[in-house]
Amino acid sequence: MSGSQYIALSGLRARVDELDRLAADIANVGTAGYKGERDAQAAAERASFDQALQTAIDTTFGGRRLDVTPGAIAPTGRPLDVALDGPGFLVVNTTAGPRYTRNGHFTLDTNRQLVTEDGASIQGTDGPITVGDGDLRVDEDGTVWAGATRAGQLSVVEFADPGLLVRDQNNLLKADGQVPGASEKTVVRPGALEQSNVSVADRLAELTTVSRGFEALQKAISMLMNDVDGRAIESLGRR
Repeated sequence: MSGSQYIALSGLRARVDELDRLAADIANVGTAGYKGERDAQAAAERASFDQALQTAIDTTFGGRRLDVTPGAIAPTGRPLDVALDGPGFLVVNTTAGPRYTRNGHFTLDTNRQLVTEDGASIQGTDGPITVGDGDLRVDEDGTVWAGATRAGQLSVVEFADPGLLVRDQNNLLKADGQVPGASEKTVVRPGALEQSNVSVADRLAELTTVSRGFEALQKAISMLMNDVDGRAIESLGRR
């Protein structure tokens, strides 16, 4: 296979990764607190090619960063909805360890413990938060009340570089080596949810560009293969 074919194939692989990312972003346009992602690409020279294919340089995955641009905060009036105004993240307890989210759409389980829509418990400053009877409300510092009884306080953390957080399942993020710090700039907005920061128009425009690039690379590979096959048939025919 020629160096040009290797380059085109690696380009197709990169476009597939971009299409997967775009599909996930578009599918979560309506998910509260969802953050889109941005991909980078890099050139990767294969040392194994040596002198045989000096022009064979692959296009490879160059890293992915979370787009932490804040989404619009929309009021809901629901007492167990909270939005974060600032760079912080809420802490969620999972079987795989602590995870982080901007989705503040909470509910109560059968034990009246504060949980996510998927049933994972919300971490408070003193552990999981269990509320008693009474009207529920959340203060701007994250304190949760049931009537006149303080049930706990939401644990809100911040990261030195939140763009390096890694997507996990169910719209949760993992720190991937980063150490969360105490919240200093984040305010809890009760009775509201942060909307997804994904722009449908931007993603559709990007999707069109990536799709056209994919089609162009497919045609290039087809032309290259036909050219190689044609030359091989011509050469064998002469013999």
